[in-house]
Amino acid sequence: NAEFGLGMLLSVERKRKRAGQLLQRHAKEIGEKLLAEVLDADQSTSSGVAAQRTRLEEVKKILLRSQREDLAALLPVVEHLVKRSVWVVGGDGWAYDIGFGGLDHAIASGKNIKILVLDTEVYSNTGGQQSKSTPTGAVAKFAAAGKAEGKKDLGRIAMSYGNVYVAQVALGAKDSQTLNAFLEAESYDGPALIIAYCPCISHGYDMREQLEHQKNAVASGYWQLYRFDPRRANPLQLDSKEATEDVATFMASENRFNQLTRANPKRAEELTNSAREKLAKRRRIYEDMSGDDARDSSR
Repeated sequence: NAEFGLGMLLSVERKRKRAGQLLQRHAKEIGEKLLAEVLDADQSTSSGVAAQRTRLEEVKKILLRSQREDLAALLPVVEHLVKRSVWVVGGDGWAYDIGFGGLDHAIASGKNIKILVLDTEVYSNTGGQQSKSTPTGAVAKFAAAGKAEGKKDLGRIAMSYGNVYVAQVALGAKDSQTLNAFLEAESYDGPALIIAYCPCISHGYDMREQLEHQKNAVASGYWQLYRFDPRRANPLQLDSKEATEDVATFMASENRFNQLTRANPKRAEELTNSAREKLAKRRRIYEDMSGDDARDSSR
């Protein structure tokens, strides 16, 4: 869970700090210039990490050539000076419900922890019951007549902290945006949360069509793409345009929605209209948060 991941991160940070302290005791043998480069290395990019590995190989050679037991004992410690990423990966049931407390604790810590939520909106592991990730209009256990309430906005909750990198992505809809989100999350020195649209067999469509399905989810406004980076003047950038297709068409393509249409057409129509209104309102909120410049860049 997220708290376990946070514990791992703190352990990594302690080992890195300890490794630096031990090497400083032998600055004369290692060389003060090389030691300073190792301890002050910029590892915010993949090239920076690669450069650090090269420097540490030189440190290892020096330690081995010394033939001193106290220096040779530092060889395993050296590896802790390479930047390590700690990613926590979980599903929507965990992130939105049973594990939300731990997730919230992790992102509120301000630590450099990264979290990836694979959001299918279906609480599959425990039987597909209604959850805070279940969208308006979907049929689920304990919501046989379709869920009336809206889906929890996990991304906006995380944004409210102000110092958390947040992104919502859909690989099949815009792979470049997904890649940029991961690169930005990785380079951000602080907590990061990426919410990824994920297909599920419970959605009731041919999984071979999932890439096109994700495109439709974004085009209909059902799933918004955005990146919230606290380093920018306007942190929130919308990466998807306003809906160009009716969300009702998208919802009708999934069994969790259309089974209600078959059972209770009037109820289904009411919930579809409600879903359309909720999604439009959420879009307007994102636009207001992003500012005119960010809003224009998405169109």
